[in-house]
Amino acid sequence: MKLLLTSAGVQNPSIHDALVGLLGRPVAESNALCIPTAAYPMGGPASAWRFITGQTPLPMTGLGWKSLGVLELTALPSIGQERWVPWVREADVILVHGGDATYLCHWMRQSGLADLLPSLPDTVWVGLSAGSMVLTPRVGTDFVEWQSAPDDRTLGLVDFSIFPHLGLEPDNTMANAEKWAAEVAGPAYAIDDQTAITVVDGTIEVVSEGQWRRFPAER
Repeated sequence: MKLLLTSAGVQNPSIHDALVGLLGRPVAESNALCIPTAAYPMGGPASAWRFITGQTPLPMTGLGWKSLGVLELTALPSIGQERWVPWVREADVILVHGGDATYLCHWMRQSGLADLLPSLPDTVWVGLSAGSMVLTPRVGTDFVEWQSAPDDRTLGLVDFSIFPHLGLEPDNTMANAEKWAAEVAGPAYAIDDQTAITVVDGTIEVVSEGQWRRFPAER
């Protein structure tokens, strides 16, 4: 897939331009699916509703898509892949809400979506916070809220970890990012809400109008 891994959505013109570049067409000509699943362990149903309806300061679903559907991962195992896989294949972009990345990881595996992703080379994945972190190898124990999570490991579809919301006091300070990076053992990026990371064919680029830092792998 083509990845746009954000901390807080499409917050500025640079990230928006990166999104359009990955899509290869305007947002208004693109069909989107949104995944609210990660919100439930932390934000609950109100957070999921705000994400789906675009009633949030984290720009994702309200960008003016040609069409927008909701893909609730917890429902997919009872529907059958013959029903929902075509929905995913027909989408130009998948918008993935934040919350708990380990819960999202669990349902991506249970639903079968995780196994489907490698067969979607032209689809754009736009993650918001946990929606970005779920594709990394580890999220760090401080970012695990789901009580049933066995550990902080996630899908590992990229080879770096992400510390989101850099600069958001009191917890997401650079000092705490440094401690977190030592735990996950890198490579890793700390990014603020004005920053995103694109990944296309293994090439990583940082798109930022804010603050970010790369941590090399611990040795």
